[in-house]
Amino acid sequence: MNYKWDEADKLLMDLLNIKSVNGRDDEGQVALFLKSYFESFGISSEIQKIDEKHSNFVTHIPGRDHSRHILMNGHMDTVPYGDPEKWNTDPGTAVLDPEGRVFARGASDMKSGLASLAYAIAHAASEGEPAFDLTFAATCDEEKGGLGANVFSESELLPKVTEILIGEPTYLNLGIAQKGCLWLELSFEGITGHGAYPEKGLNAIEEGMRVAELLKEAVQKESNPVLSHATAQVTKIEGGVAPNMTPDRCVLLMDIRMVPGQTKEDVLRCLSEILEDKNKTDPRLICHAEVKNERVSVEIGRDARLTEDLKHILERQGEEPEYTGINYFTDGSAILKALPDAGVLLFGPGDPELCHQANECVELEKYHKAIEVLMEFIANGK
Repeated sequence: MNYKWDEADKLLMDLLNIKSVNGRDDEGQVALFLKSYFESFGISSEIQKIDEKHSNFVTHIPGRDHSRHILMNGHMDTVPYGDPEKWNTDPGTAVLDPEGRVFARGASDMKSGLASLAYAIAHAASEGEPAFDLTFAATCDEEKGGLGANVFSESELLPKVTEILIGEPTYLNLGIAQKGCLWLELSFEGITGHGAYPEKGLNAIEEGMRVAELLKEAVQKESNPVLSHATAQVTKIEGGVAPNMTPDRCVLLMDIRMVPGQTKEDVLRCLSEILEDKNKTDPRLICHAEVKNERVSVEIGRDARLTEDLKHILERQGEEPEYTGINYFTDGSAILKALPDAGVLLFGPGDPELCHQANECVELEKYHKAIEVLMEFIANGK
């Protein structure tokens, strides 16, 4: 295959130089750039405009095997830069250092993954018919609410694909699992009273924290060989009236990260059992639960076709990939709501340890290798 590394590097640098900080910048500019890039190869595409700052990019390319249809996905947004004093370079401008690393916000998470997908798809498709039907979707707002993936998944632009490959940072390892997420708001009602007589009231803050701790213990009993155990923590708390008053109201927000096989229904059932037990000894505490965000957990088998195909290509190219997982959610969890039977594999050149950090970077060597693997996969299917 013909690899033009100067062009590939320019594509990466150009994408990094388009500012697409979530909530601040127009992510649609990245979509327009990708449309222009694919048009230069004679490949048609579509911009799915959502609002003034959000658009998706989608292209469909037919292949030789119509029984296999793979969705390749990456997100276009980045997190904010953080404290600029902690950066050695301008986080909004791509900088190549003498060691072959490109520094910029989004270098690892995940514009290097996005660029490797775009380059590999455009070049492989222009050199011959892909081995399988292929859809490439670059989505917006992944770092916050997943607006792009949700809109894309609910539209006619999402075909019935058999597998999903997402270019999230895995350092060229095979990401076979990712935790789901549940943001659970718990509102507690107790009984107020004079601070000097706490036994006459019911402290909503203390009782709420006891419930949260019991729920945490129950949730964390579930585990996964790749992801370890599920986690839960209180990330926000509101309550109290005055230093000398027993608080009769408390609102807790819990961030729960679920392992594959663990569902929202499982967590809510645990909560219900905890409250039933408490009600047996003191029926005065009232609790209302509201789900503020839900992302399903994702897992694909080591023996799944997509996993084995990428593994064999990596090994042929001298790599020794490991099976890995991530504790955060990706757009894969949103897309799976529409396609629950599709397997999701994560594979990209970025370093997950550098995500959302100052001095985020990507190694060009890893970026080039990702392109080689993806082009061979698209051309040959295995």
